[in-house]
Amino acid sequence: MDYEVRYSKRKSVAIKIENGCVIVKAPMKMSKREIKAIVEKHTEWIEKALEREKRKREKYEILSDEQIKQLKKQARIYLGALCEHYAAIMKLSYNRITITSAKTRFGSCSSSKNISFSYLLMLYPEAAREYVVVHELAHLVEMNHSPRFYAIIERYLPDYKDRRKLLKTK
Repeated sequence: MDYEVRYSKRKSVAIKIENGCVIVKAPMKMSKREIKAIVEKHTEWIEKALEREKRKREKYEILSDEQIKQLKKQARIYLGALCEHYAAIMKLSYNRITITSAKTRFGSCSSSKNISFSYLLMLYPEAAREYVVVHELAHLVEMNHSPRFYAIIERYLPDYKDRRKLLKTK
């Protein structure tokens, strides 16, 4: 299996799929042999993730320009209102919301409190959209994916794990 290794100042290994490529993020001092063993150990997960991403890309490629334009318009209105709603409940504030054409992530939150959402989120059920909004708002408090971060999400969406699974169905 082909994969790209990206070394950085980190303590653990992360494997992710980007545009059909397997990316392994590894600590600076980790050997190629150790990385290869980890990749081999996770081959089944990697193959499933590659297939899921392939199906997702195929589905999104059939959208017409007009459909994309409409989804972006809907996303601006719907996700903007949803973000305002949950930010008020969570007593948080953000600077700006942008709608992107990202195909590999549904949302992101910058350290300057700007939140981005992919218009593709509009193809998913409302429960999944709410999860992504609360997830990104939680990053305003915790800029990581620690247990504290997920505790914030769980406080507002006790069923967040089920909602997160909805994002993997397409």
